[in-house]
Amino acid sequence: MIEVRELTKYYGERAAIRDLNFDIRPGEVVGFLGLNGAGKTTTLKILGCVLLPSSGQVRIDGLEVTAEPHEVRRKIGFLPDVPPLYDEMTVGGYLAFAARLRGVTGRDTPARVQESEDKLALRDMHDEIIGNLSYGFRQRVGVAQALVHRPRLLILDEPSAGLDPVQIVEMRNLVRRLRGEHTVLISSHFLAEISQTCDRLLVIQAGEIVAQGTEEEIAATLGTPGEIEVALRGPATSALDLARQVPGVLDVQIVHSAAHETVLKIRAREDCRPEIARALVLAGHQLLRLDRGAARLESIFIELTHREKLS
Repeated sequence: MIEVRELTKYYGERAAIRDLNFDIRPGEVVGFLGLNGAGKTTTLKILGCVLLPSSGQVRIDGLEVTAEPHEVRRKIGFLPDVPPLYDEMTVGGYLAFAARLRGVTGRDTPARVQESEDKLALRDMHDEIIGNLSYGFRQRVGVAQALVHRPRLLILDEPSAGLDPVQIVEMRNLVRRLRGEHTVLISSHFLAEISQTCDRLLVIQAGEIVAQGTEEEIAATLGTPGEIEVALRGPATSALDLARQVPGVLDVQIVHSAAHETVLKIRAREDCRPEIARALVLAGHQLLRLDRGAARLESIFIELTHREKLS
């Protein structure tokens, strides 16, 4: 779906990105991580046909973005860091306008508008003036305009920025539902969101891709252990020894212990949640929760973004 080769962009004499190379397959959900100023937004704007590259090549679904930008725009939905909204328009009117810009026929436009409003829970806002909406609803309208023409590729630059905790969860669930139906490239500073929704990661630092792959693959390269949190019903001191015997487990600690619940933190070389669950359940423990912690992704991100490149 996306082929990037030797992509470079200069602003004057400063290179915002240099010699980027990566591929994204159809149906993937890929997280794009980097510090502010690392080059994420520049890259996404080039993919979205908003900026021209200084050199290199980008192909979207087989089309070269500089040679066929209008055809590429029909295939992508792009939410930039500042949603492209017209405050004087109604939500429904704006989405219809966005659909027609992307080549949706007049006959199909009402159905596409309703479909995108339903996905973003905007049906009750159909006749509302965009300028009167809260920040959270404006962000939803921005995502809806990116979806209204059923694009093959969806590019989201910080879709959860400024949202409250409930809206962040709703946005995360939306991205999960889009898996397979669209290819999704998502930039976010919410590492838990990336960890729980994305198939693979791209990490950019100082304009260069410093790592790409699944969270497990990058962690293995860096030797960064993962954290798994397990909650069991009742006191469960014997669970410590059981968890320690699972292959790949490095350390087990009791985070919380009470009469009704015990919480364990497990450090492991790899994602061994199935093996841990099996060992505990077969031993008769009642498993309440088993989560992969965000701490490993935080460690990966910090390590990668505080050095120039992977050794």
